[in-house]
Amino acid sequence: MRILLVEDNRALADGLSALLKGTGHAVDVVRDGASADAAIATETFDLVVLDLTLPEMDGLDVLRAMRARQSRAAVLILTARGAPEERVRGLDLGADDYMIKPFDISEFEARVRMLLRRQAGLSSSAVSFGGLDLDLNSRTFSADGAPLDIPARELGLLEILFLRAGRVVAKEAIMQSLAAFDDDLSANAIEQYVSRLRKRLAPHGLTVRTARGIGYYLDKASAA
Repeated sequence: MRILLVEDNRALADGLSALLKGTGHAVDVVRDGASADAAIATETFDLVVLDLTLPEMDGLDVLRAMRARQSRAAVLILTARGAPEERVRGLDLGADDYMIKPFDISEFEARVRMLLRRQAGLSSSAVSFGGLDLDLNSRTFSADGAPLDIPARELGLLEILFLRAGRVVAKEAIMQSLAAFDDDLSANAIEQYVSRLRKRLAPHGLTVRTARGIGYYLDKASAA
């Protein structure tokens, strides 16, 4: 999943970015409200972790603007502003969750997982398709109880397709989900990852099919 982290405290931003990247997410970091507003207006994110007291533009104004543009990204407000009226205002403006600093890192991770599950339309952390099972909490795949060892980029691609099994995912959407601002990810690279993933999935009765000119979708290998 692609996450935008909006936090002006550099040490906190670096720590949370490393944490989220360590679980396989593509993470972009901005440190002021105006940059956050510009990023949300031009890029697609699954989740925005949003501080409120920001330089240049308050976080609530960022939230108001993104919802006015019909952005569907989940929003987790992470702020020291904990008064009840602040929490109510943030939730009424369209935030999906609200955490107050200082916070417990395990709870933060759990809330991120919950919001990303909700974004994918899932109520459970366990998802199955064909001969594979996905544990969203650990972001691991298994077949017949045995874990699959898949490189990070291929894992990210499989997760995107797995959560939308049978539905075409546009190549551009895949690139946006897998790559942060500073990542060099080309359409040719996506094709290479798809080719490798097909070979890994073949023993498990699954394949990645191409919707010519559009993108890819996960399917059972025996399907027509």
